[in-house]
Amino acid sequence: MKGTIIKATGSQYEVLDETGATVTCTIRGQLRLTSFEATNPVVVGDRVEIDKENSGAKGVITALLSRKNYILRKSVNLSKQRHIIAANMDKAFVIATLVLPRTSTGFIDRFLATAEAYSIPAGVIFNKADLYNEDEKKAVRELIDMYQKIGYTCAIISALSEKDIQSLRELLKGKVNLFSGHSGVGKSTIINALVPDLNLKTSEISGYHQKGTHTTTFAEMHRLPGGGFIIDTPGIREFGIIDFDRMEVSHFFPEIFKTGRNCKFNNCLHVNEAKCAVLDAVSRGEISLSRYESYVSILYNEDSFR
Repeated sequence: MKGTIIKATGSQYEVLDETGATVTCTIRGQLRLTSFEATNPVVVGDRVEIDKENSGAKGVITALLSRKNYILRKSVNLSKQRHIIAANMDKAFVIATLVLPRTSTGFIDRFLATAEAYSIPAGVIFNKADLYNEDEKKAVRELIDMYQKIGYTCAIISALSEKDIQSLRELLKGKVNLFSGHSGVGKSTIINALVPDLNLKTSEISGYHQKGTHTTTFAEMHRLPGGGFIIDTPGIREFGIIDFDRMEVSHFFPEIFKTGRNCKFNNCLHVNEAKCAVLDAVSRGEISLSRYESYVSILYNEDSFR
């Protein structure tokens, strides 16, 4: 029987089978051994084949079916090894805030670049809008304008606003959506608002109306009322990119890739080359300086490359 992994704890997996039943599964040893240098052989979102025990409540994952896509980061403990966050998503959203804690554009851009590398449509959801002062409201509008011009879906919300949550439900409806971001940005508060019966635990953060964020330990998929799913992931302190080819980094910044076609040299890295169209566009303000700095940061991070 086939199914989809909806929760992964490292040793056990909850699988939603074709009948709509949830089956607690372990992994067949051979499947674990054949995993490709990843810390986790199967992940939330994976389509798998399972053998059920007689009771039907337990089973064994016997095969991993072909993935449409996946998104990964460096393993926390093993810097040279991959940790796959989730698979088979329709959209990947980074949850960001300008306050408590502030999310850097570098973190956002690393997430978006990774999504581009694995052909996953991506977007940015700015949370805690109710806490922004006028300068912060202006700053987030500028960021949204910048990312939307590049082609990314953006939203600004307060998890405490039912109107904002309803708009977000419409944005997510009918899709498998991954949520990722720093601990403290309010992922679980948003998910609790989207799925009222879920009641994910949250820990308090001073200054946010006693609304904290759930310190998610394992990735888990939640069904959205009205259709679709959210994949909730553990808070990520840093998004370490791996497996990039240095000459391909610009491909994962759509505006740099598009402009780079006009460079004099086809192997231009857009750093100090003569007649570089990207450097000219940055100087004219046509490409955001913060985006360009994120590109250069990845370009010169040795851990990013094969």
